[in-house]
Amino acid sequence: MNEQLNKQPDGQQSTTRPGYLENQFLIAMPILTGSYFGQTVTYIWRHNEHGAAGSVINMPLRASVRDIFTELDIAIACSVAEEPLLQRAVLAGGPVERDKGFILHDAGDSWDASLKITPGVSVCTSKTILQDIATGKGPKQYLVTLGCVGWGPGQLEQEIGDNTWLTVPFNRELLYSEDHGGKLDAAVALLGIDLPRVSPDVGHS
Repeated sequence: MNEQLNKQPDGQQSTTRPGYLENQFLIAMPILTGSYFGQTVTYIWRHNEHGAAGSVINMPLRASVRDIFTELDIAIACSVAEEPLLQRAVLAGGPVERDKGFILHDAGDSWDASLKITPGVSVCTSKTILQDIATGKGPKQYLVTLGCVGWGPGQLEQEIGDNTWLTVPFNRELLYSEDHGGKLDAAVALLGIDLPRVSPDVGHS
């Protein structure tokens, strides 16, 4: 996995050609057990000839969305102060740019620095979206992650060829589920396989 994230101008819609893995999930194969990516599920929100980027979606940190608001000095409206959404766990999105927030959200509205992946999913790095969540004007479904995952040109394709990852088609419920401990099993279930029994010599792409 690359430690540099290839940049794309803020606000632009992602475009990919057939054969790329944007808007899909990656399941870490058993070969990654013991590493940062062991037992992870990653959502790929960009993949093209310049490389790939995504967010791990099943590694909760010991921090909630409310904690992020407190740290950033974002005022919470009284109307949403007791909303359970504010208790959502912040996730460790990956080892790249760990001090930067990446918000995956439903794409009903657009915010600054927002990248539209599909009609139902965008990724945003703007503080504005957090301010809107704090006042009840934010997206209905979202994940707040710190950091992301990045691959250089051809790197993700090579890792998949080396059977480091299994690819899984997009599933909206899986992406936004708060059952982070169950996401790996849920992703594997979408493929109908028994991951511990998968041979390291057999991949899926």
